[in-house]
Amino acid sequence: MVTDPIADYLTRIRNASMARHKVVEIPASNIKKEITKILFDKGYILNYKFEDETFPKTIKIALKYHPLTKEPAMTNIKRVSTPGLRKYVGVENMPRVLNGLGIAILSTSKGLMTDKEARALNIGGEVICYIS
Repeated sequence: MVTDPIADYLTRIRNASMARHKVVEIPASNIKKEITKILFDKGYILNYKFEDETFPKTIKIALKYHPLTKEPAMTNIKRVSTPGLRKYVGVENMPRVLNGLGIAILSTSKGLMTDKEARALNIGGEVICYIS
């Protein structure tokens, strides 16, 4: 039994990209779907598909690699807030990943968003993970 589904989600993506897989299949949940949409919008994954008609529901993610060097688009994926130790930040202490080159995904009162979007809306929240 998985006690931290978000960490499992990030680990599956990290392991698949290190093994140079094209597609990774992950059990679905609403928060994982939102994280997947953010990763797609920011260009870290090639494509995704929500398989809602199968049981259990899954997310198929097509991983993105550099066309010449074949390096993964996501080089560093780190879970920040865990079920045992939550990390909350205000807008004044918002993290900057790789000095703005990476993203931090936050859970706010307005839903899941990146650190830049939360800074623009002037709201803080729980830091889910860092992606670079």
